[in-house]
Amino acid sequence: MTMKKTAALRWIACSALALSAATLHAESQRFAVIDNGENVGHVYADIQGDTVSIDHDVKSNGRGPTMRETIVLGRQGLPTSWTLQGTSTFGNKVDERFTAKGKRLSWVDTTGKGAMQAKAPTLYVAQEASPFSLGIYARALLADADHVLAAAPGGTLSLEEEAPVTLGGTAYRAFLVKGIGLTPSAILLDDKGALVAAYSPTNATVREDLASHAGELARIAATRSAERFAAIQKKVAHNYDAPIRIRNVRVFDPASGKLGDPVSLVVFGDRIASVEPLDSAASPGEVTVDGAGRVVIPGLHDMHAHVSLQSALLYIASGVTSVRDMGNENAFLIDLTRRIDAGEVAGPRIVRNGFLEGRSPYSSRNGFIADSEADALDAVRWYGARGYWQVKIYNSFNPAWVPGVVREAKRLGMGVTGHVPAFTNADAMIAAGYDEVTHINQLMLGWVLDPQEDTRTPLRLTAMRRTAGLDLTAPRVAATLDTMQARHIALDPTAVTLELLMMSRDGKVSPAVAGYFDHLPVGVQRNRRQGIAPIKTPEDAAGYDGAFATIKALLLDMHRRGITLLPGTDDATGLSVHRELQIYAEAGLPNADVLKIGTLGPERYMHRDQSYGSVEKGKYADFVLLDGNPLEDMAALHRMAMVVKGGTVYFPSEIWNEVGVKPFAKAPEVVVPKTAPKPVALTGGSGAEAHEDFAF
Repeated sequence: MTMKKTAALRWIACSALALSAATLHAESQRFAVIDNGENVGHVYADIQGDTVSIDHDVKSNGRGPTMRETIVLGRQGLPTSWTLQGTSTFGNKVDERFTAKGKRLSWVDTTGKGAMQAKAPTLYVAQEASPFSLGIYARALLADADHVLAAAPGGTLSLEEEAPVTLGGTAYRAFLVKGIGLTPSAILLDDKGALVAAYSPTNATVREDLASHAGELARIAATRSAERFAAIQKKVAHNYDAPIRIRNVRVFDPASGKLGDPVSLVVFGDRIASVEPLDSAASPGEVTVDGAGRVVIPGLHDMHAHVSLQSALLYIASGVTSVRDMGNENAFLIDLTRRIDAGEVAGPRIVRNGFLEGRSPYSSRNGFIADSEADALDAVRWYGARGYWQVKIYNSFNPAWVPGVVREAKRLGMGVTGHVPAFTNADAMIAAGYDEVTHINQLMLGWVLDPQEDTRTPLRLTAMRRTAGLDLTAPRVAATLDTMQARHIALDPTAVTLELLMMSRDGKVSPAVAGYFDHLPVGVQRNRRQGIAPIKTPEDAAGYDGAFATIKALLLDMHRRGITLLPGTDDATGLSVHRELQIYAEAGLPNADVLKIGTLGPERYMHRDQSYGSVEKGKYADFVLLDGNPLEDMAALHRMAMVVKGGTVYFPSEIWNEVGVKPFAKAPEVVVPKTAPKPVALTGGSGAEAHEDFAF
């Protein structure tokens, strides 16, 4: 393309941008925010020429942003001024400002001050923007010749058009806005380029007159996401119709805590065929992987997941081959499990827990919300009939209904776990029949809260400051721990999420991601350099620091008592599982014990250890090849060169490239035979001959 033609296209693009800005005449646009079928907030945009004033307020599960935005659009439709003031999801103060003066861009946000000299038209990506911003980005990208623009503070944004979506008899253009985070944002625009909806499989910000179509949008998002991730699966999943011999590896045995001598590990189909001496001869037609002395560990577990198509893929890239889903949209989760089991999309093995919440202004919108004990028992029966493993109780559930739910769940062969509902404590829920408690803060708050304080609100986070310096030998604390020890009550700590919530500080890299921060996309890096919990004084910060020190001390005490720790994250990146385990090691647990907690421990807890949890002949081929030895350095968990789940081989470097994450390790050398050996005919018949070329 000539420079003259390029300049002409730029002129056309700029003219189109100017036109799109001009069409934003005086009007109001009102959007409803729908979360799993329920209205939980709004986005109201008041447009006066090139100035847009936005009221963004969402409250779901007792939390959400409250924000006022003012955006001024320049002649090219790019923001020249943007201010955001209010509070973020968990109440952290937001005072964000952006200004463009010619090619000079400058901004102030929770990470500090920034500036750059723009070499080309550049879109500022606000740290705390409402979904309305997606319409602004889309119009600017749509007017650009190649639909790609530089972004500030870094990276690029791009636009991909999908098939139109018809709602209420009107067809709308559908797009994916890419480059902001790990997941593209799906949006609809009308024929004037105005935002109609931003939507996903679980929620939507949709024009109020179309709010009744939110469920339809969710189904469309789920279908299109599945198609997108199915295409990725075809690119990154390697299946070989032959034995796979991984030579020269050292296998970690979680039962003994020992790392073995170099061996060859052989996989056939979905099982481990053998663990052989290193010098064993290979059979004809095998695929050979050069282990190069690396370490093999069993696949990792996340015992507190809320799985999406995106997180399912990221789990595999992170070597997490099994998860326990602790609450999801029920139909979506059943369908996702089917797709993963059929090999349509990448993902871990999923154990389903049924989510059970009570009705209140603070209700979470997963699973079932029960208005009565009879409703709750019906929900338990629904989960039991569909093979769910446990029922999970949530914050707004009526504590008086828990004994009945426990009886019904256990009659149907299910366990019971969950949060501690508001206005009670862990001791009462254990007495009512809980098999475990989720989140270490849910356990600890019973030791420091007044019975009338409401944990349906962010108090269940902010009150953790009171646990700084808590005496773990105090009678009240010891009584709870003694009961857990005697009755074999497990804990799903999700320490990494508490670290993220309590230890993140504005302008600093969160310790929850510090070990892999440089590998993350720019937009995610930016989010992980901002505070989450509200910190108004140095005393607040010290309180959270002290509380996290108490968490680590409690983890060590519980491990020494023999209380089962189930490594969960309540996050969706996969990499956070590694950090969860690192926290246990930092707390003082031996690395070998930590690796057992992350591999064999959950399988023993779920009574599946005859098939999973260790690398042994006859077990399912779920394991990870690491560059490094986690017995010496837990950071080696990030450096995964190969992941095998049920005999399907994945190279994490390929997956990370698909989602904009810098890979952690190179794939091993793999030699695939050009043809497979001819099978031996056992019956004298004309056996089918296999001459297929294997393409790596």
